[in-house]
Amino acid sequence: MTKSDNAGSSKPIVPSLHPAYSVSNIQSKIRTLDGTKVSYTSWVKLFKFHAIAYKVLNHIDGSPHPKTTDPEHEAWKELDALVSQWNYSTLSDDLLTRVLDTDATAHDTWLKLEKIFLSNKQAKAAALETRFVNLTLASCSSVDDYCQQLKELANQLADVDKPVNDQRLVLQLVRGHSPEFDTTAQLIHSQKADWDLARTMLHDEVIRKEARQQQSTSVLVAPTAQSPSPNPPNITFNPNPQPADPSAAPNQPPGQPFRGRGRGRN
Repeated sequence: MTKSDNAGSSKPIVPSLHPAYSVSNIQSKIRTLDGTKVSYTSWVKLFKFHAIAYKVLNHIDGSPHPKTTDPEHEAWKELDALVSQWNYSTLSDDLLTRVLDTDATAHDTWLKLEKIFLSNKQAKAAALETRFVNLTLASCSSVDDYCQQLKELANQLADVDKPVNDQRLVLQLVRGHSPEFDTTAQLIHSQKADWDLARTMLHDEVIRKEARQQQSTSVLVAPTAQSPSPNPPNITFNPNPQPADPSAAPNQPPGQPFRGRGRGRN
């Protein structure tokens, strides 16, 4: 085969599409940042994992970008707008209104969010610490809610450089429980359970209590044989009934003297 044949059979090279353009639903990959249920630290980790996987980390880590005179600048600008959309699509409504800017780059928005969550750390840490140590099971709607709130507060403390280690988290879990879980608390201490195991043990105890309560309720409402009426009719039995007075007139009340019709005089 000649060179001319090779030239004639070659196909034009089509530029490959950047991996970031294959993402159709960013919310299914990164949870919405609200600062409560999803902490800033957790959101940053998820976003960075995603950015690395789709090769756009350089849009949020402060890497230099092409100048406006660079031929690659236009393609970079389009990709940066896509990363900005990822940012905005994974923020709560309140945060979105605070950082939304059509002229900002993805890195600009990244820095704004960092400032919102990481500024004034000391005051935030003090408030979060107070809520953490005062949280009790009695103030929550359920055991699961209690565990979830403790974990969320621990994550928020980590955001302001006051991380809560696993041991302290378990101690607070036991400290704030109700007296009905005293036995489970002793088991958690004796087994030196970590957070996941302690939470599972508490959850299992709730299931056992609910099962016992259902069994007790079933016994109380089970159908039983019909029993005699607790208040039978009041019937008085007279062992020595008095015979009826044959001389009594009809309709004459008992015990009244008989007043019969007298005979005529001669």
